Amino acid sequence: MSLIQFIKSKTFLKQLVIAVIGLVVFIFLVMKWLNISTNHNQKIEVPNLERMSLANVEKALEELDLNFVVIDSASYNPDYPKQSVIEQTPIAGDYVKENRKIYLTLNPSGYADVEIPNLYGKTKRQAVSQLTAIGFKIGANPIYVSDIAKDVVRGMKFKGKDVKAGDKIPKNSIITLKLGDGKGSGSYSPNLGGTQ
Repeated sequence: MSLIQFIKSKTFLKQLVIAVIGLVVFIFLVMKWLNISTNHNQKIEVPNLERMSLANVEKALEELDLNFVVIDSASYNPDYPKQSVIEQTPIAGDYVKENRKIYLTLNPSGYADVEIPNLYGKTKRQAVSQLTAIGFKIGANPIYVSDIAKDVVRGMKFKGKDVKAGDKIPKNSIITLKLGDGKGSGSYSPNLGGTQ
């Protein structure tokens, strides 16, 4: 039997019809399985988690069959409660499917500690510029000490205690400068970790 005669035969046509029906049934079953396994048409609205603690986040997401992952801690923001959510992805109002992970950025417990640079012998202007650049605030009322140089840094205080180069204190802290009054003999020499 030649190929053309085989293609025209009833046996081939029966096999072709069975194959087409099988393919249609297979595609139908795959589409049904995909709808079930991917939760097609399921929409869960992502709640606003901003300012919530992790315990409250866990409770809120558990009720919606959603999960969360803490991806980062941002720089401390005093406008948000400590250890609360600052950012979330996907954002509030987006729609997701069951068991979706919500990625969270948390507010740390406080400002990070920053190392105090060696400012001994620098002018008030240089010290203020350098300290504010790394995140400190400068007290409005500097302490003047007897020294030959006027407005030259001779020390620093934080919460009433002397601090020196290399000490670490929280960012955004207020530092009070000890400055020379320009009237002394030049004999003022505290241990600031710098050269005199």
